[in-house]
Amino acid sequence: MNSLWVVVIGAVVIYLAYNFYARRIDRVVIASDPNRATPATMYMDGADFMPTSRFVLYGYHFKSIAAAGPIVGVITAANLWGWLPSIVWLMVGVTFIGWASDYSAIMMAVRNDGNSLSAIAHRLISPRTRTILFVFIFFYLLLIGGAFVGIMAAILDARPDVPFGIVVLAIMGVVGGWLIYRRRADLIMVTLLIVVVTLAAMALGPLGVKFSPNNQPPPTWSTGVVSGPVLGINNALNGGGPIYSVVDPTNADPRVPPSGPDGKRPQTKAYNPATGAINVFPSFLFWCLFLLVFAYLGTNLAIWRFAQPVNYIGFWIMALTIGLSAIGAILAPFTNPGVATFQVQAITGFAPTQATGAIQWLWPMLFVTIACGAISGWHALFGSVGTARQLEYETDALPVGGGGMFSENTLGLLSLTAVAITGAAGAGAFAGGVGKLLNVATFGALPVAFGTALGFGSFVVIVLTVVQLVFRVMRVTLGEWLGEWWVGFKNQHVSSVFGSILVLALVLSGTWVYLWQLFGASNQLLAALSLLLVTLWLRSAGRNPAFAGIPMVFMYVTTVAASLITAYNLYATIVTRAGSAAISVIGAWAMIIVALLLVAAALLIAWDAWKAWTRRPAEVQPQPAPAGGD
Repeated sequence: MNSLWVVVIGAVVIYLAYNFYARRIDRVVIASDPNRATPATMYMDGADFMPTSRFVLYGYHFKSIAAAGPIVGVITAANLWGWLPSIVWLMVGVTFIGWASDYSAIMMAVRNDGNSLSAIAHRLISPRTRTILFVFIFFYLLLIGGAFVGIMAAILDARPDVPFGIVVLAIMGVVGGWLIYRRRADLIMVTLLIVVVTLAAMALGPLGVKFSPNNQPPPTWSTGVVSGPVLGINNALNGGGPIYSVVDPTNADPRVPPSGPDGKRPQTKAYNPATGAINVFPSFLFWCLFLLVFAYLGTNLAIWRFAQPVNYIGFWIMALTIGLSAIGAILAPFTNPGVATFQVQAITGFAPTQATGAIQWLWPMLFVTIACGAISGWHALFGSVGTARQLEYETDALPVGGGGMFSENTLGLLSLTAVAITGAAGAGAFAGGVGKLLNVATFGALPVAFGTALGFGSFVVIVLTVVQLVFRVMRVTLGEWLGEWWVGFKNQHVSSVFGSILVLALVLSGTWVYLWQLFGASNQLLAALSLLLVTLWLRSAGRNPAFAGIPMVFMYVTTVAASLITAYNLYATIVTRAGSAAISVIGAWAMIIVALLLVAAALLIAWDAWKAWTRRPAEVQPQPAPAGGD
């Protein structure tokens, strides 16, 4: 197998699925109507409800749903089960489940006045379901926020060549929003300006000191123009020493170096292989706070001022990365076969239990390990409270929602190709594979080292642009849920700060690595819950719900089983392991409890939904939203 065939298979499957399946569902089952008023046009407030061109909204939606999932999940799955099961699930999942979940969640929200999934659950099922879904969504968002902030802060702390581009991304987002919406500048010219400047800033990171003749990074990052001030934070705040240490028994933290040829991990400033301790420096805390401030701006500023233009820039950076990498994947078999050839096996085996004692069965674990890229609950959640409120015409939902999901599938395929040709794991494998493909695509003009740096930068941009929206949705959820208990939570700043404090506490405790283990199962479980609501909504409207109902049953059973297995794995590999640190055991127990709570919530919602299904369709017609509902 080589990289060319991944491009061919992906292009053919996506073309057929979109044109011969998705379009038919949009036309026959949903019956989208361009003349029907959307919530964006009816309730335009310039903050959340904002009619947006589908060309801008497509880029915004794509970057709002594409995060670490289609990269980390695919890389992990390829190393556990091989590239063949991974590519099969990517293709089957996106064709029959992924796009349908994204698109139908958006249309369901559009047809229900832009209401959130929780408000719709109250109307279609019961008030209790609304409350349970609030709890589920809030803990789910904590999982995402803690995992993403933790992994990004670790990358920014470990890769001094990345941060400068991220700072410029934030600045260009503000400039882009001002130029597009205030100055009414030409969209093409603004796009060229903000994207080119951001990419140039990302390239300055690895240059460090100067434009050296051989285009090499500086010998020590502490002397770099960009990296020097970043590393100087440690000396300025704590005399160069760590604040404290944490232990990551999963070795998922980016500060843990990869194993060498001898199978041992080298000692670094941040990592002690003898004890497994990871040193937490002031720069890590600095980047955590930076990310939370970034997310605060995206959460509370009007959507057009920051969140939308930042994600728009991120879309073009990701689109260029995917497009050029695809060109490299096509050319490599002919110009550099060594780059194109897969180093990862097609199937690595189906052993039920790993040496660590963790259960890693192909079913159900593959189907939650590869989440985003095949199907994702985050897509449905964000699409219902974000994209649905910016849709100018109903007919834009398919190219924006469905098209955005098919586009993220290409990111999953790129991740699979990158890890397969490098034969490694982790974010470094993605960046290294991208670096090789970009080198081929530019016929050697872009050195591999710089392509790798851009790969790391793209990874951070992908995740960062989504994190701000995680906190935005968390703010809405807290306002709807706890706002009925204390009116202060209805204030966007109070709810934003409250959520940020909880996430920061999780990250600094070192337990965010356990959150990441639960992300896949909880993410897919939320997708099943969204499909459940869509099924009931279509039934109440007298339409055929099969395209949503059948995948819903499969995902429900799969994800409940995976959540229970994940809880067991945490118990078997951490709680009962001799020598586990106290903080590790506490973190594992906390995540076991969260996993069981999520399963219990999902089963209660399923029971209430079954009772709603067995009632006459007339009895589940939408009713007015409760007071305070969004």
